[in-house]
Amino acid sequence: MTSQITLALDAMGGDRAPGLVIDGADIAIERFPGMRLVLVGDEARLRPLIENTKRLKSANHEILHTDEQVGATDKPSVVLRSGRKSSMRLAIDLVAEGTADGVVSAGNTGALMAMSKFALRMCPGIDRPAIASFFPTMRGESCMLDLGANIECDANNLVQFAIMGEMFARLVLGLARPSIGLLNVGSEEQKGHDELREAAAILRRLEASMDFRGFVEGNDITAGTVDVIVTDGFSGNIALKAAEGTSRMFSHFLRESFKSTLFTRLGYLLCRPAIGQLRERLDPRRYNGAVFLGLNGIAVKSHGGTDALGFANAIGVAADMSRYGFLDKVKEELAVLHTLGDGENDHQAAVS
Repeated sequence: MTSQITLALDAMGGDRAPGLVIDGADIAIERFPGMRLVLVGDEARLRPLIENTKRLKSANHEILHTDEQVGATDKPSVVLRSGRKSSMRLAIDLVAEGTADGVVSAGNTGALMAMSKFALRMCPGIDRPAIASFFPTMRGESCMLDLGANIECDANNLVQFAIMGEMFARLVLGLARPSIGLLNVGSEEQKGHDELREAAAILRRLEASMDFRGFVEGNDITAGTVDVIVTDGFSGNIALKAAEGTSRMFSHFLRESFKSTLFTRLGYLLCRPAIGQLRERLDPRRYNGAVFLGLNGIAVKSHGGTDALGFANAIGVAADMSRYGFLDKVKEELAVLHTLGDGENDHQAAVS
């Protein structure tokens, strides 16, 4: 790493915190040896765990003590008022103050979104934040947004999501020119509601700066037809949960099939290496780390039930976004969009 990155970790967030967070940080240090970590939480519980790590104990880190934390069932509205000294809020505040480059938490999703939006504010040119994450496809990996932050979206929201998703795919997936599709009930141009068709029209005018492929359908998500799937949070969250459920069902049927007879058990022994590759390919820990895009700061949400490797991957997402200047590049792309909009407005005024 050419410049030091500082990340704030909500050490008390998650089903198995703080042990999960400390072990995940220890793994992440191996990939980012120059990274500085600020672990926010109960020092009496964190210090012994850190002393037992292999790398973190000698890495550049500090503990910001607080004995308050956000509960898994706490309401976001309540946490906004009463959780100012919680580990989650203090970690977010470090980003808002410029002390840290990003925050990572495995805690309460609603609380993290509410407090991040309040403390970090929106990135100039973005109306609403979007939750983005990535997952496996038959062609490799893709990302989707929004995954639940916005139930309803207008055309401008979808265009902004496309710009942020395209940049996210560049930095996190390493794609030079990611392809983008709008999730719809059909690929034909006349399909979908007015907001979708209007967003598609705007994105087609931006094809010089991005690879927009038009509308895609639900089966295109796992097929990997495009690299970035853009949709509203209602459809995106349903699609994500359906995909997760299908994956668990497939794994269940596969296990049951191999247990059914003596011959299938013998077949399992022969297929074991291939099954191991499949398990690794579909391992949700590899894709852990949903990002709250659109905020004027980097905030990454780890799955609350993940393990140390999964949390380490979430840290890696935040580190990569900081290292490659994600926020600055999104602002540049939005400036291009606004310039295009201003030019069209001037043309319409001249015609009228």
